[in-house]
Amino acid sequence: MESIYKKIENFERITKDEGLKLIEYGDFLRLARLANRIRFKKHPDRTVTFILDTNINYTNICNVKCSFCAFYRNQDDKDAYTLTIEELKQKIKSAEEKGVETALIQGGLNPNIPYTYYIDMVKELSKSSVYVHAFSPPEIDLASRISGKSIKDVLIDLKSAGLKTIPGGGAEILSERVRKKISPRKISTDRWLDIMRQAHKVGIMTTATMMFGHIETYEDIIEHFERLRDLQDETHGFRAFIAWDFKKENSALGKIVTKDVTGVDYLKIVAMARIYLDNFDNIQASWASQGKDVGEIALHFGANDMGSMLVEEHVMEQAGFRAESTVEEIAALIKKAGFKPALRTTNYNIVRYL
Repeated sequence: MESIYKKIENFERITKDEGLKLIEYGDFLRLARLANRIRFKKHPDRTVTFILDTNINYTNICNVKCSFCAFYRNQDDKDAYTLTIEELKQKIKSAEEKGVETALIQGGLNPNIPYTYYIDMVKELSKSSVYVHAFSPPEIDLASRISGKSIKDVLIDLKSAGLKTIPGGGAEILSERVRKKISPRKISTDRWLDIMRQAHKVGIMTTATMMFGHIETYEDIIEHFERLRDLQDETHGFRAFIAWDFKKENSALGKIVTKDVTGVDYLKIVAMARIYLDNFDNIQASWASQGKDVGEIALHFGANDMGSMLVEEHVMEQAGFRAESTVEEIAALIKKAGFKPALRTTNYNIVRYL
Protein backbone atom coordinates (compact mmCIF):
# COMPACT_ATOMS: atom_id res chain seq x y z
CA MET A 1 0.00 0.00 0.00
CA GLU A 2 2.83 2.40 0.79
CA SER A 3 4.19 2.11 -2.74
CA ILE A 4 0.74 2.94 -4.12
CA TYR A 5 0.38 5.91 -1.78
CA LYS A 6 3.82 7.12 -2.88
CA LYS A 7 2.86 6.99 -6.56
CA ILE A 8 -0.24 9.07 -5.89
CA GLU A 9 1.73 11.58 -3.81
CA ASN A 10 4.07 11.98 -6.79
CA PHE A 11 1.07 12.47 -9.12
CA GLU A 12 1.81 9.23 -10.97
CA ARG A 13 -0.97 7.21 -12.60
CA ILE A 14 -2.05 4.06 -10.80
CA THR A 15 -2.96 0.81 -12.56
CA LYS A 16 -6.19 -1.19 -12.38
CA ASP A 17 -4.63 -3.63 -9.90
CA GLU A 18 -3.39 -0.77 -7.75
CA GLY A 19 -6.77 0.92 -7.94
CA LEU A 20 -8.48 -2.26 -6.79
CA LYS A 21 -6.10 -2.61 -3.84
CA LEU A 22 -6.62 1.04 -2.98
CA ILE A 23 -10.43 0.90 -2.97
CA GLU A 24 -10.43 -2.37 -1.00
CA TYR A 25 -7.70 -1.71 1.54
CA GLY A 26 -6.80 1.99 1.39
CA ASP A 27 -6.96 3.94 4.63
CA PHE A 28 -10.10 6.11 4.50
CA LEU A 29 -8.57 9.35 5.75
CA ARG A 30 -5.38 8.84 3.77
CA LEU A 31 -7.49 8.52 0.62
CA ALA A 32 -9.01 11.88 1.51
CA ARG A 33 -5.60 13.51 1.90
CA LEU A 34 -4.33 12.05 -1.38
CA ALA A 35 -7.46 13.07 -3.27
CA ASN A 36 -7.26 16.57 -1.85
CA ARG A 37 -3.62 16.82 -2.88
CA ILE A 38 -4.63 16.15 -6.48
CA ARG A 39 -7.62 18.51 -6.23
CA PHE A 40 -5.41 21.40 -5.17
CA LYS A 41 -2.88 20.68 -7.87
CA LYS A 42 -5.65 21.01 -10.47
CA HIS A 43 -7.47 23.84 -8.67
CA PRO A 44 -4.95 25.73 -6.51
CA ASP A 45 -7.40 28.22 -5.08
CA ARG A 46 -10.20 27.39 -2.63
CA THR A 47 -13.08 28.14 -5.01
CA VAL A 48 -15.91 25.60 -5.04
CA THR A 49 -18.44 26.01 -7.82
CA PHE A 50 -22.06 24.99 -8.28
CA ILE A 51 -24.79 25.68 -10.81
CA LEU A 52 -28.40 26.82 -10.66
CA ASP A 53 -30.18 24.47 -13.02
CA THR A 54 -33.32 22.46 -13.54
CA ASN A 55 -33.91 18.90 -14.70
CA ILE A 56 -36.74 18.62 -17.23
CA ASN A 57 -37.97 15.15 -18.17
CA TYR A 58 -39.82 15.41 -21.47
CA THR A 59 -41.33 11.93 -21.26
CA ASN A 60 -41.59 9.14 -18.68
CA ILE A 61 -42.53 6.53 -21.28
CA CYS A 62 -39.72 4.03 -21.72
CA ASN A 63 -39.52 0.60 -23.33
CA VAL A 64 -36.15 -0.32 -21.79
CA LYS A 65 -37.54 -0.78 -18.26
CA CYS A 66 -34.31 -0.92 -16.27
CA SER A 67 -34.74 -2.76 -12.97
CA PHE A 68 -33.28 0.12 -10.97
CA CYS A 69 -35.66 2.77 -12.35
CA ALA A 70 -38.78 3.97 -10.53
CA PHE A 71 -39.43 6.73 -13.07
CA TYR A 72 -40.44 4.91 -16.26
CA ARG A 73 -44.03 4.23 -17.34
CA ASN A 74 -45.61 2.12 -20.06
CA GLN A 75 -47.35 3.83 -22.97
CA ASP A 76 -50.84 3.03 -21.63
CA ASP A 77 -50.22 3.87 -17.96
CA LYS A 78 -52.54 6.55 -16.59
CA ASP A 79 -49.65 8.76 -15.49
CA ALA A 80 -47.59 8.32 -18.67
CA TYR A 81 -46.78 11.55 -20.46
CA THR A 82 -44.81 13.17 -23.26
CA LEU A 83 -44.53 16.93 -23.12
CA THR A 84 -45.19 18.98 -26.23
CA ILE A 85 -42.61 21.47 -27.47
CA GLU A 86 -44.92 24.27 -26.27
CA GLU A 87 -45.07 22.74 -22.78
CA LEU A 88 -41.29 22.49 -22.75
CA LYS A 89 -41.02 26.13 -23.79
CA GLN A 90 -43.23 27.09 -20.86
CA LYS A 91 -40.98 25.16 -18.48
CA ILE A 92 -37.94 26.92 -19.91
CA LYS A 93 -39.68 30.29 -19.60
CA SER A 94 -40.43 29.54 -15.94
CA ALA A 95 -36.81 28.48 -15.37
CA GLU A 96 -35.59 31.65 -17.08
CA GLU A 97 -37.71 33.79 -14.75
CA LYS A 98 -36.09 32.07 -11.75
CA GLY A 99 -32.60 32.86 -13.03
CA VAL A 100 -31.78 29.25 -13.94
CA GLU A 101 -28.56 28.92 -15.93
CA THR A 102 -28.97 25.46 -17.44
CA ALA A 103 -31.74 23.00 -18.24
CA LEU A 104 -30.68 19.37 -18.02
CA ILE A 105 -33.17 17.73 -20.38
CA GLN A 106 -33.58 13.96 -20.41
CA GLY A 107 -36.39 11.49 -20.85
CA GLY A 108 -37.39 7.88 -21.13
CA LEU A 109 -36.67 5.91 -24.29
CA ASN A 110 -40.00 6.42 -26.03
CA PRO A 111 -39.93 4.90 -29.55
CA ASN A 112 -43.11 6.76 -30.54
CA ILE A 113 -41.40 10.16 -30.45
CA PRO A 114 -40.41 11.26 -33.98
CA TYR A 115 -36.86 12.35 -34.77
CA THR A 116 -38.00 15.87 -35.57
CA TYR A 117 -39.16 16.27 -31.95
CA TYR A 118 -35.56 16.12 -30.69
CA ILE A 119 -34.30 18.59 -33.28
CA ASP A 120 -37.22 20.99 -32.85
CA MET A 121 -36.88 20.83 -29.06
CA VAL A 122 -33.25 21.96 -29.16
CA LYS A 123 -33.97 24.66 -31.76
CA GLU A 124 -36.86 26.14 -29.79
CA LEU A 125 -35.39 25.90 -26.31
CA SER A 126 -32.04 27.28 -27.43
CA LYS A 127 -33.77 30.58 -28.24
CA SER A 128 -33.98 31.34 -24.52
CA SER A 129 -31.16 32.47 -22.24
CA VAL A 130 -31.21 29.04 -20.54
CA TYR A 131 -28.38 26.75 -21.66
CA VAL A 132 -29.66 23.44 -23.08
CA HIS A 133 -27.73 20.42 -21.77
CA ALA A 134 -29.60 17.44 -23.17
CA PHE A 135 -29.89 13.79 -24.24
CA SER A 136 -27.79 11.05 -22.69
CA PRO A 137 -26.18 8.37 -24.92
CA PRO A 138 -29.20 5.99 -24.77
CA GLU A 139 -31.40 8.82 -26.10
CA ILE A 140 -28.90 9.60 -28.86
CA ASP A 141 -28.91 5.90 -29.74
CA LEU A 142 -32.73 5.88 -29.91
CA ALA A 143 -32.75 8.99 -32.13
CA SER A 144 -30.31 7.21 -34.43
CA ARG A 145 -32.50 4.12 -34.69
CA ILE A 146 -35.70 6.13 -35.22
CA SER A 147 -34.18 8.29 -37.94
CA GLY A 148 -32.02 5.65 -39.62
CA LYS A 149 -29.12 8.09 -39.36
CA SER A 150 -25.67 7.37 -38.00
CA ILE A 151 -24.73 8.49 -34.49
CA LYS A 152 -22.38 11.06 -36.00
CA ASP A 153 -25.11 12.53 -38.21
CA VAL A 154 -27.57 12.70 -35.31
CA LEU A 155 -24.98 14.54 -33.22
CA ILE A 156 -24.25 16.95 -36.07
CA ASP A 157 -28.00 17.61 -36.49
CA LEU A 158 -28.37 18.32 -32.78
CA LYS A 159 -25.29 20.53 -32.72
CA SER A 160 -26.60 22.48 -35.70
CA ALA A 161 -29.89 22.93 -33.83
CA GLY A 162 -28.02 24.47 -30.90
CA LEU A 163 -26.95 21.61 -28.62
CA LYS A 164 -23.52 22.23 -27.09
CA THR A 165 -23.15 19.57 -24.38
CA ILE A 166 -24.74 16.27 -23.38
CA PRO A 167 -25.04 14.66 -19.93
CA GLY A 168 -23.54 11.35 -18.88
CA GLY A 169 -26.73 9.51 -18.03
CA GLY A 170 -27.20 5.85 -18.89
CA ALA A 171 -23.72 4.85 -17.77
CA GLU A 172 -24.79 3.26 -14.48
CA ILE A 173 -21.82 0.86 -14.22
CA LEU A 174 -19.73 0.45 -17.36
CA SER A 175 -19.38 -3.30 -16.90
CA GLU A 176 -21.28 -5.74 -19.10
CA ARG A 177 -21.55 -8.20 -16.19
CA VAL A 178 -23.59 -5.64 -14.29
CA ARG A 179 -25.48 -4.13 -17.23
CA LYS A 180 -26.79 -7.52 -18.36
CA LYS A 181 -28.40 -7.93 -14.94
CA ILE A 182 -29.77 -4.47 -14.16
CA SER A 183 -30.43 -3.02 -17.63
CA PRO A 184 -30.24 -5.78 -20.28
CA ARG A 185 -32.22 -3.78 -22.86
CA LYS A 186 -30.12 -0.64 -22.57
CA ILE A 187 -27.12 0.11 -24.79
CA SER A 188 -23.88 -1.69 -24.01
CA THR A 189 -20.77 -0.29 -22.38
CA ASP A 190 -19.00 -0.07 -25.73
CA ARG A 191 -21.98 1.68 -27.34
CA TRP A 192 -22.18 4.24 -24.51
CA LEU A 193 -18.49 4.98 -24.79
CA ASP A 194 -18.57 5.19 -28.59
CA ILE A 195 -21.45 7.69 -28.54
CA MET A 196 -19.44 9.82 -26.12
CA ARG A 197 -16.37 9.43 -28.33
CA GLN A 198 -18.28 10.60 -31.39
CA ALA A 199 -19.82 13.50 -29.46
CA HIS A 200 -16.36 14.67 -28.45
CA LYS A 201 -15.11 14.36 -32.02
CA VAL A 202 -17.86 16.63 -33.39
CA GLY A 203 -17.20 19.20 -30.68
CA ILE A 204 -19.88 18.34 -28.13
CA MET A 205 -18.47 18.19 -24.61
CA THR A 206 -20.02 15.77 -22.09
CA THR A 207 -20.01 14.66 -18.48
CA ALA A 208 -19.44 11.16 -17.10
CA THR A 209 -21.50 9.54 -14.36
CA MET A 210 -21.70 6.43 -12.22
CA MET A 211 -24.59 4.95 -10.23
CA PHE A 212 -23.27 2.58 -7.57
CA GLY A 213 -24.53 0.79 -4.48
CA HIS A 214 -26.51 -2.10 -5.96
CA ILE A 215 -24.98 -5.34 -7.31
CA GLU A 216 -21.62 -4.03 -8.51
CA THR A 217 -18.29 -5.08 -7.00
CA TYR A 218 -15.14 -3.04 -6.49
CA GLU A 219 -13.80 -4.70 -9.65
CA ASP A 220 -16.76 -3.29 -11.60
CA ILE A 221 -16.17 0.19 -10.20
CA ILE A 222 -12.49 0.12 -11.17
CA GLU A 223 -13.44 -1.15 -14.65
CA HIS A 224 -15.84 1.80 -14.93
CA PHE A 225 -13.08 4.24 -13.96
CA GLU A 226 -10.62 2.60 -16.35
CA ARG A 227 -12.95 2.82 -19.35
CA LEU A 228 -13.65 6.50 -18.64
CA ARG A 229 -9.98 7.31 -18.15
CA ASP A 230 -9.03 5.59 -21.40
CA LEU A 231 -11.62 7.54 -23.39
CA GLN A 232 -10.60 10.80 -21.74
CA ASP A 233 -6.98 10.10 -22.75
CA GLU A 234 -8.22 9.71 -26.32
CA THR A 235 -10.63 12.65 -26.65
CA HIS A 236 -10.35 14.97 -23.62
CA GLY A 237 -14.08 15.56 -24.01
CA PHE A 238 -15.38 14.95 -20.47
CA ARG A 239 -15.81 18.10 -18.38
CA ALA A 240 -16.69 16.39 -15.10
CA PHE A 241 -17.40 13.16 -13.25
CA ILE A 242 -20.44 12.71 -11.02
CA ALA A 243 -21.25 9.68 -8.88
CA TRP A 244 -24.47 9.02 -7.01
CA ASP A 245 -25.81 6.09 -5.05
CA PHE A 246 -28.71 3.88 -6.08
CA LYS A 247 -32.06 4.78 -4.50
CA LYS A 248 -33.97 1.60 -3.72
CA GLU A 249 -37.57 2.72 -3.30
CA ASN A 250 -40.22 1.73 -5.87
CA SER A 251 -37.95 -0.26 -8.19
CA ALA A 252 -37.58 -3.98 -8.95
CA LEU A 253 -33.86 -3.90 -8.19
CA GLY A 254 -34.52 -2.20 -4.87
CA LYS A 255 -36.45 -5.25 -3.69
CA ILE A 256 -33.38 -7.49 -3.92
CA VAL A 257 -30.60 -5.09 -2.91
CA THR A 258 -30.02 -5.41 0.83
CA LYS A 259 -27.05 -3.10 1.36
CA ASP A 260 -27.34 0.60 2.08
CA VAL A 261 -24.80 3.12 0.85
CA THR A 262 -23.34 5.04 3.78
CA GLY A 263 -21.71 8.43 3.74
CA VAL A 264 -18.36 6.71 4.15
CA ASP A 265 -19.04 4.55 1.06
CA TYR A 266 -19.89 7.64 -0.96
CA LEU A 267 -16.88 9.64 0.19
CA LYS A 268 -14.59 6.74 -0.70
CA ILE A 269 -15.98 6.77 -4.24
CA VAL A 270 -15.42 10.53 -4.55
CA ALA A 271 -11.82 10.18 -3.37
CA MET A 272 -11.18 7.22 -5.67
CA ALA A 273 -12.62 9.12 -8.63
CA ARG A 274 -10.29 12.04 -8.00
CA ILE A 275 -7.30 9.72 -7.67
CA TYR A 276 -8.06 7.33 -10.53
CA LEU A 277 -9.54 9.78 -13.02
CA ASP A 278 -6.34 11.79 -13.13
CA ASN A 279 -7.27 13.35 -16.50
CA PHE A 280 -10.61 14.78 -15.28
CA ASP A 281 -10.56 18.36 -14.06
CA ASN A 282 -13.84 18.44 -12.17
CA ILE A 283 -15.28 16.01 -9.62
CA GLN A 284 -18.74 16.82 -8.29
CA ALA A 285 -20.02 16.31 -4.76
CA SER A 286 -23.57 15.08 -5.23
CA TRP A 287 -25.27 16.67 -2.19
CA ALA A 288 -28.63 15.99 -3.86
CA SER A 289 -27.92 12.26 -3.62
CA GLN A 290 -26.27 11.87 -0.20
CA GLY A 291 -27.46 14.98 1.59
CA LYS A 292 -25.91 18.35 2.34
CA ASP A 293 -23.64 17.27 5.21
CA VAL A 294 -21.97 14.51 3.18
CA GLY A 295 -21.76 16.86 0.21
CA GLU A 296 -19.90 19.34 2.39
CA ILE A 297 -17.45 16.69 3.61
CA ALA A 298 -16.87 15.54 0.02
CA LEU A 299 -15.12 18.85 -0.59
CA HIS A 300 -12.33 17.43 1.60
CA PHE A 301 -12.29 14.16 -0.38
CA GLY A 302 -11.25 15.63 -3.72
CA ALA A 303 -14.44 17.27 -5.00
CA ASN A 304 -14.16 20.83 -6.30
CA ASP A 305 -17.79 21.34 -7.32
CA MET A 306 -21.11 21.03 -5.48
CA GLY A 307 -23.05 20.14 -8.61
CA SER A 308 -26.61 21.19 -9.29
CA MET A 309 -29.36 23.06 -7.49
CA LEU A 310 -32.03 21.10 -9.41
CA VAL A 311 -34.96 23.51 -9.27
CA GLU A 312 -37.04 20.66 -10.76
CA GLU A 313 -36.16 16.96 -10.38
CA HIS A 314 -38.36 13.87 -10.75
CA VAL A 315 -36.20 10.75 -11.24
CA MET A 316 -34.86 10.47 -7.67
CA GLU A 317 -38.19 11.83 -6.43
CA GLN A 318 -39.95 8.78 -7.91
CA ALA A 319 -37.45 6.62 -6.02
CA GLY A 320 -38.52 8.20 -2.74
CA PHE A 321 -35.67 10.71 -2.38
CA ARG A 322 -35.87 14.46 -2.83
CA ALA A 323 -33.27 16.89 -1.54
CA GLU A 324 -33.97 20.60 -1.79
CA SER A 325 -31.88 23.66 -1.05
CA THR A 326 -31.30 27.28 -1.94
CA VAL A 327 -28.36 29.11 -3.46
CA GLU A 328 -27.74 30.77 -0.11
CA GLU A 329 -27.75 27.46 1.75
CA ILE A 330 -25.30 25.78 -0.63
CA ALA A 331 -23.05 28.85 -0.50
CA ALA A 332 -23.15 28.70 3.31
CA LEU A 333 -22.20 24.99 3.26
CA ILE A 334 -19.22 25.73 1.03
CA LYS A 335 -18.08 28.55 3.30
CA LYS A 336 -18.53 26.34 6.36
CA ALA A 337 -16.23 23.77 4.74
CA GLY A 338 -13.56 26.47 4.35
CA PHE A 339 -13.99 27.25 0.67
CA LYS A 340 -15.13 30.17 -1.48
CA PRO A 341 -18.49 29.56 -3.23
CA ALA A 342 -19.14 30.61 -6.81
CA LEU A 343 -21.99 30.08 -9.24
CA ARG A 344 -20.82 28.69 -12.59
CA THR A 345 -22.01 27.89 -16.08
CA THR A 346 -22.28 24.40 -17.57
CA ASN A 347 -18.82 24.98 -19.04
CA TYR A 348 -17.37 25.76 -15.59
CA ASN A 349 -16.96 29.47 -16.18
CA ILE A 350 -17.53 31.57 -13.05
CA VAL A 351 -20.75 33.61 -13.14
CA ARG A 352 -20.21 35.31 -9.78
CA TYR A 353 -18.70 34.71 -6.36
CA LEU A 354 -21.04 34.56 -3.39
